[in-house]
This record gives sequence, structure tokens and C-alpha cells, in this order.
Amino acid sequence: MILSIESSCDDSSIAITNIETKELIYHKKISQEAEHSVYGGVVPELAARLHIEALPKILEECKSYFKDLKAIAVTNAPGLSVTLTEGVMMAKALAITLNLPLIAVNHLKGHIYSLFIQKDELLPCTVLLVSGGHTQIIEVEDLENMKIVGQTSDDSFGESFDKVSKMLGLGYPGGPVVQEKALKGNNEAYDFPIPLRQSPAIEFSYSGLKNAVRVAILKEEENGKLDEQTIANICASFQKTAVDHILMKLKKYFKLLPPKKVAIVGGASANIYLRENILKLSKEFNSELILAPLEFCSDNAAMIGRVAIEQYKSNDFVSFKDIDVKARLKEF
Repeated sequence: MILSIESSCDDSSIAITNIETKELIYHKKISQEAEHSVYGGVVPELAARLHIEALPKILEECKSYFKDLKAIAVTNAPGLSVTLTEGVMMAKALAITLNLPLIAVNHLKGHIYSLFIQKDELLPCTVLLVSGGHTQIIEVEDLENMKIVGQTSDDSFGESFDKVSKMLGLGYPGGPVVQEKALKGNNEAYDFPIPLRQSPAIEFSYSGLKNAVRVAILKEEENGKLDEQTIANICASFQKTAVDHILMKLKKYFKLLPPKKVAIVGGASANIYLRENILKLSKEFNSELILAPLEFCSDNAAMIGRVAIEQYKSNDFVSFKDIDVKARLKEF
């Protein structure tokens, strides 16, 4: 079995995965959402301190599996440096103590492999990765051959939901609460501009849309009309425009390279409106849509363990001295 650790942001998670069967033997995650919600977003130093408390508590439940472990895996990039460090330090300590090899896992590859938890790979595939830090179209041939063909030039899809939520005073994380409010709203109430509508480039941008929403909120506040229905209408109109932006760029790309398989991964891939509309788009291009279970869309150690199985089979290990943390990665 492989023990995997995830601490790239504000979720502390550990999993135990069977190497041969890919069965998820154990998985637990402790979220920090309540602690960060009062600040309207993740506070890195607070997140690091909470990992120090949570990770050992989860690890205590895993001791009975230590005798069966063949490797220790850990997310080392990308993410918040201070939180990644907590996971890496624990992984190094375990690997040294138990005399086991160490596997360094790319967090974004983890999201891609969330599609294959407890099952075999279904590759190649065109992947849309949408999260709080990333909005990317990735052509995935296999674990070692992944190419980013389009990405955001500023805010991400998930980040824009968090910021709109904060502007409306709805709390953190923004994705679920904006989605919930949108269900009661009219998505045609506000004509927000679709970003990069006239640009032929396969890229994303959410800063302009975010500013358009900010202006609309200020206008409604000045008029004293920012009631519950208005908030719902803003959320619904914003969500529709944010998703339309993705659909428009995906459609342009699919016309150039029609995919046989399409997948959505990342924390923001849990958005039901996005899922429903990409399903329609995939049918238009006769593509198979692959989705990760909702429980594995956000950051988790199960997806890290699934990647680690492939790296273990390839003897892709890292020395204690060479493993480091990286906040950003330019490529896979």
C-alpha cells in the first residue's frame, strides 16, 4: 500500500491506497473552511498552523497500516509554500522512520487522476481543470505526457466565484454559495460581458467579468436595491457568463481538435451548471464526458495516492534531499 498526504492549501488529507488493486483502503480529510471563512479567503499562515494540528490526528488512525506500506507519497507542487511544507516534512519523517521510498506528486496531476480513483486510466483525454488557482485545457496522453493548450491570463474560474461571493458578503468558499443563490435567480437579469469573446486565442480571463459584477453591485447598493432576489440574479447572471466563457473557448478548440474523451476536474468542477453545459457540448461533438465523483473534486489525498501508484510502478522516487516545494509550475 501507499500512504499519501495532501496539504497544498486548506485541506488536510491522508489516504491509504492498494498498489495492485487501486482500492482506496482509507481516506480522511479535515477542511479548514470554517476557520478561513471569517477572512473571506485562505490565510496561508493560519492554514499552515491548522495542518500542524490536523495531519498528526489523521495519521494516528493510519498506524495499523504501517506494516503494509511500500512508499510514502506527498503533494509538493503547486500550492501554498507554507502549507506544502507541512505535508512534505511529515512525508520525509515517515519515509525515514519506516525506511520507505518517497514519491513527490504534482497536485494538478492529482486532480486529473481523481477521474481514476479505484479504477484504471481512461487515456488519452482532453481535460478542463478548473479550481481556485487554475483554469486550463490540458491534452493528456499519459502520466508523463501532458500539455497545457489554454489557460487563464489572470483570475481563475474558481477564484472568480470566491471574489464575487466576497463582494456580496456571502462568505467563503464562494463556489457552493454562489451556485446555491443562482438557483433562485434570473440568469438573464444582467448582461455581463463574456471575456475575450472576439479573441481567437484559446485562453481565459476573469478579471474583467469580476469588475463588471463589482460595478453592478455598487450600482444596486447606491439605489438601495441589493435585496435577496437581486443578489440571486447577480449570482445567476455571473455564473452563466463565467460558464459561457469556458464553453465558447472549448467549442473553438474542439472545432480544431475534436476530442474522443472530455473530462472536467478540480474543485470548481463540482459546479452543476458547468457540468450540465459541458455535457451538452460533449454530445455536440460526439465526445465521451468523464467526471470525477463530487467527493473527490476538491483537494484530497485519494487522488494523490492514485497518481502515486503509477509513479511507484515506474520507480519514480525522489531523495529526501532533493524533494522541495514549489508554489507554481509553468508546465507538467
